[in-house]
Amino acid sequence: MKHRKLELGDRNLIGKQVTEARMALGMKQVELLAKLQLVGVDMSIPALSLLDGQKRPVSDIELNALADILGVSVDWLLG
Repeated sequence: MKHRKLELGDRNLIGKQVTEARMALGMKQVELLAKLQLVGVDMSIPALSLLDGQKRPVSDIELNALADILGVSVDWLLG
């Protein structure tokens, strides 16, 4: 697993868990983005990178979609 170049930010609570769940599924960022688009959540690669690094806020719609796609609960994502 690649190590993070920058420290985690403080703009969301779920970035670390999203990365962990995605990697546990063997899913690349572009695959997650494609699945998000299929459920109507349009996010760019830079936006997902910022989310992973906890450097951008997450909307409730994004939170719910991420939990569904990653097969985890919203509570788990929130820590």
